[in-house]
Amino acid sequence: MRSFGVLLRRELGAIFLSPMAWTALTFFLAVMGTSFWMLLDLLSRGAERTEGGEVIGQLLGSIFFWLALLIVAPVITMRTIAEERRSGTFEMLMTAPVRDGTVVLAKYTAALLFYAVLWLPTLIYPLTLRLLRPFGAPLDGGALAAGYLGVMLIGAAAIAAGVFTSSITRSQVTAALGAFAIICVFFLAGFLPYIPHGETVARTAHYASGVSHLLDFARGVVDTRPIAFYLINTAWLLWATVRMTEARRWK
Repeated sequence: MRSFGVLLRRELGAIFLSPMAWTALTFFLAVMGTSFWMLLDLLSRGAERTEGGEVIGQLLGSIFFWLALLIVAPVITMRTIAEERRSGTFEMLMTAPVRDGTVVLAKYTAALLFYAVLWLPTLIYPLTLRLLRPFGAPLDGGALAAGYLGVMLIGAAAIAAGVFTSSITRSQVTAALGAFAIICVFFLAGFLPYIPHGETVARTAHYASGVSHLLDFARGVVDTRPIAFYLINTAWLLWATVRMTEARRWK
């Protein structure tokens, strides 16, 4: 655990000192701020027909979330392993008395913590809505908590995908594009339940639909199946990253 703590502090320092990370933070807040502004405009024009659960869905489950995730997750993770391989520092790190799994987990945890930090300023949004809501239904605290749980679970899987793509290349750009492609495929596949086809296909697609999952979370519906889905995908992506790291160690 001591080596994990040392590596985690090292990775957090590298992330928070990276100009790209702060660029990602600025982009994220700009996108989510635009989403919040549009939500306020919607409420001011038709708030009496907007339920509390719908407000959370438009706040956390809109297209703006996916736009932010598609850009931010690859930017956060693209340097985690790829840049260290390019500069040669990763090989030096591998000579230290630490397990490959510890190194990967520390890099992943640091990226995930930064992702969580991105969301902290958005806590102002529901507080603002509570202060400015003589119009419309009151916010549902349970739906709000479930919505944030959803964005963290989906983000955890996206961060894991980014760390994985960073482990298979020395180029940050290639790593970012790979992560973008994986998240983009996952996002587009999320619309399959809404395309007319057989009931069995639609039901099966719903189980893997991030779009449907996030909307359900935003309505306060916490189902163990999507939770298990994201935890399992995060786990196997990290496992694959460790295996890739071990394979490259001996090359």
